[in-house]
Amino acid sequence: RGRGILFGGGSPGRSDRIDYIDIPSGGNSIDFGNLAAGNVWGSGAGASSTRGVFWAGENQYTKLDYVTIATTGNATSFGTSSNQNNGGTCMSSETRAVFTLTGGNVMEYVTIATTGNTTDFGDQGIDDNLGRPAGLASPTRGIVSGGYGPNPYPQSDTIEYITIASTGNGTDFGNLTFGYSGHFGVSSTTRGVFAKGYTFPSPATTYYNTIEYITIASTGNATDFGDATNSVTQGYSHASHTRGVFAAGTAASDTNTIDYVTIATTGNATDFGDTYSATRGGSGTSDCHGGIA
Repeated sequence: RGRGILFGGGSPGRSDRIDYIDIPSGGNSIDFGNLAAGNVWGSGAGASSTRGVFWAGENQYTKLDYVTIATTGNATSFGTSSNQNNGGTCMSSETRAVFTLTGGNVMEYVTIATTGNTTDFGDQGIDDNLGRPAGLASPTRGIVSGGYGPNPYPQSDTIEYITIASTGNGTDFGNLTFGYSGHFGVSSTTRGVFAKGYTFPSPATTYYNTIEYITIASTGNATDFGDATNSVTQGYSHASHTRGVFAAGTAASDTNTIDYVTIATTGNATDFGDTYSATRGGSGTSDCHGGIA
């Protein structure tokens, strides 16, 4: 274990490419295969220690794919969602992947080891109808934070949580240090880290290099962690129990930069390597993230 997967995205269009990285060692991303769902952009992904599940994004809203993480090769169809909105972010344990849906307050889940269609989980409890939130998990709790609402795009600072093994609505956890969206979420089994992102209230769009953290088992507001090596949004998130990795993204232009932090400490991010090209808009997961004990 220790492999991170990059699903889809593109620059400037959509892609069916899958890449992987080695989280403990660092380095550049490597070709893994291609998605069964086709070219996608904007989506959510989760994983067990063996299988990664990806909810396809724009133009392929209801399709789910999966890969066996330890191998390479093309993805296989997993099933379909019951909702036309794509999975905006994902919170996963060893057994379940729970997706929040972009443009609504619905959450749906799948059992990762099987294949089949999604099942209703509940509703987001605080803010709803949000685009580009960030998700992360411990083995018991799923966390979703931030995002933006409908025009005029108010930016949310809300953090809420669910118990992954049950079903039900989200519960208030606390607040980010400010409202933003399109950020990266990574976690160990105990600590969640949110990084980068942007705000875009008219007339200015602002990109951030901020990193902040929470203790997942408690509730409360996020605390400053340090700074990333760049200020971008809409990239790929990966984690092991020790490292959080932030890949690619976009600001004035798309980037291929990958940087990382040591989750248990605080401090600034460090260079990790590069993605295969400058890209944005896909989803990342790993076989060793904080939702897996």
